[in-house]
Amino acid sequence: MTKEFNWWSRDPERGKWQISAKIHGGGSGIIWERQEARFTSWVPHQPTQEDWDKLLAEAETRVPRRLISPKQFDEIKHLRERAML
Repeated sequence: MTKEFNWWSRDPERGKWQISAKIHGGGSGIIWERQEARFTSWVPHQPTQEDWDKLLAEAETRVPRRLISPKQFDEIKHLRERAML
C-alpha cells in the first residue's frame, strides 16, 4: 500500500513548488519528488530537514483521523532515522 503526502513549499530564490513524498508499504522506501509548475514534470527531490519535519507533521495529523495507522506512522519515523544516518 502506498501513502502519498503533498504540500507546497516556497523559497525566495526558486519560488513556489509542490513536494510529494510517496511511502511504500512495509518500510521498503520513500520517493521524494517536486513539481515547479502545474503542467511540468515531477523531478526527484533531495529532502531537507524541514521537508522531513513537514512530512512527520502531516503524518501525525492523519493518525487520529485513522487515515494512517500508528504502525505506519512509526515506519515513517524509522525511514527518517535511516535517512539521517
